[in-house]
Amino acid sequence: MKLLVIGAGMMGSAAAYDMARQPQVSEVTLADSDARRVAEAVERINNLTDNKKVEGASVDAADLEKVAQLMKGHDGVLSAVPYFFNLGLAKTAIESKCHFADLGGNNVVVRQTLELAQEAKKNGVGLAPDCGLSPGMASILGGELLRRVGGRADSLKVYVGGLPQNPKAPFNYQLVFSVEGLINEYCEPARILRDGELTMIDPLSEIEEFNIEGWPALEAFHTSGGTSTMPETFGKNVGECFEKTIRYKGHCAMIRSLYDFGFFSSEKRKIGQHEITPRQMTTSLFLEKFVDDASEATILRVEAHQNGEVASFTLIDKTDPETKLTSMMRTTAWPASIVLQMMASGEITKRGDVLQERDVPAEKFLDEMAQRGLPIAYEVAVAQPEECEVGA
Repeated sequence: MKLLVIGAGMMGSAAAYDMARQPQVSEVTLADSDARRVAEAVERINNLTDNKKVEGASVDAADLEKVAQLMKGHDGVLSAVPYFFNLGLAKTAIESKCHFADLGGNNVVVRQTLELAQEAKKNGVGLAPDCGLSPGMASILGGELLRRVGGRADSLKVYVGGLPQNPKAPFNYQLVFSVEGLINEYCEPARILRDGELTMIDPLSEIEEFNIEGWPALEAFHTSGGTSTMPETFGKNVGECFEKTIRYKGHCAMIRSLYDFGFFSSEKRKIGQHEITPRQMTTSLFLEKFVDDASEATILRVEAHQNGEVASFTLIDKTDPETKLTSMMRTTAWPASIVLQMMASGEITKRGDVLQERDVPAEKFLDEMAQRGLPIAYEVAVAQPEECEVGA
């Protein structure tokens, strides 16, 4: 199969690397508007894989006419560019009869993409938005947990975060994925299930302590986007469903102060002779202050609470010292790569909307992750007394 990746940044290059290592993939095209970035990424990937499957292409994700020409020679395409490109790319993929997956990043865009399902089905195209870590892998694991506990649960909880292994004050954070996606998580409302009903709540809220072996006590809090389509898919079968972001303690309060003071606002303000939004300024500062090449780690824990027991999947990954791929690159890009390959190969037969928690074969997915050196641990334990209540 021939696959296309649009976006040669951290996630796009990691996805292309994964694709190039698979025997069923004959060719990978990595495309980006920055020709130098593409060339450097292609050289790095081909040196790592030593099979020269990856070729570069220079194309702007906003130039859909050129993107369409590129798509037509491929079986599947992964969008690894910021979320605001995804809807146009999805439409173009459908017209080009090319299976489509993206890394999500915005609830509204994901829903607009899913509205294209009938057109995609008519053209024989699988449409899988919100692939990646969470939503994406977390959704697949959530769906599998629900099946394993009998189809109903008091609560389904997702805890996930990328953390520096050696945190630096004051925020104790380093940028591990798109800054646009990060800010969107921090400023858009979170969609959760509470008492079986879809509920919108403020981001950066309901902080709780999160504990996992090998780490100090951490914190977890609501952010936008993580539940994706799970609330609608699970409906009345789950009393509570949410995703919380994991950070070192104290991070949420500082980010909440920025949020409350309007630093994430998209309303233009005139400063001297120039107009700028607070969000643009914050984006620039985050890119300056949060970028760090130090080693990081990713923690993912998905829990299904039912009948006094907790069934869970847990994954902890760290930067690979050999390939220099960060854990966030591996745990975000590789799940998306796997899902796209499943659609292009026919492993996933569903056409139209492909929902992670419903349509991705979880056992096969778990096997694929294990083959890549990322085994996901499954456990069933007795719930602590305070864990037995919905909403605890």
